Amino acid sequence: MLSAGFSGFALGGSLIVAIGAQNAFILRQGLIRSHVFILCLICALSDALLIAAGVAGLGTIVSQSPVLISVVTAFRRAAKPGAMVAGAPESLGLKAAVMTCLAFTFLNPHVYLDTVVLLGSLSAAFEGFERIAYGAGAAVASFAWFFGLGYGARFLAPLFARPAAWRVLDVVIGVVMGLLALGLVLSFLGGK
Repeated sequence: MLSAGFSGFALGGSLIVAIGAQNAFILRQGLIRSHVFILCLICALSDALLIAAGVAGLGTIVSQSPVLISVVTAFRRAAKPGAMVAGAPESLGLKAAVMTCLAFTFLNPHVYLDTVVLLGSLSAAFEGFERIAYGAGAAVASFAWFFGLGYGARFLAPLFARPAAWRVLDVVIGVVMGLLALGLVLSFLGGK
């Protein structure tokens, strides 16, 4: 059972650390120390909910249905990556921060592919309590990542005191998101 939990933690952790809009938003909020706890909790609980749905069987159902997998991959191809706007960070009110966080979480097709489809379908290799341990391991990785990112960002605050550092972060995020978009386009063109 411990092995299954570590497998879930390792795979969940490897999927969550990719630089994306949600992680960049949490990093930015952590740097300006604004609503960090609630935003990290929203992200982690959202992942846990989606992982639970995948482990409960939704991921297996989707992965075994050619029609559903086509719909999911179509949404993935339709995803338009973006980067944060460079410049001085502005503090959002709690409601705006929560709504932004929810949008970055649930309007991102990658979150469904990673949590429900990939983690969920791979959980089929485990049965009973091992399957639960696998899902729990993936959810723990999400909690560890988001809270580590949100609260660990304060250690980067001296670096991000300079506007140039924000621009570098934004450029790196933009490049990574652009490469992801290019990969999606090439996989779409290769699939035709």
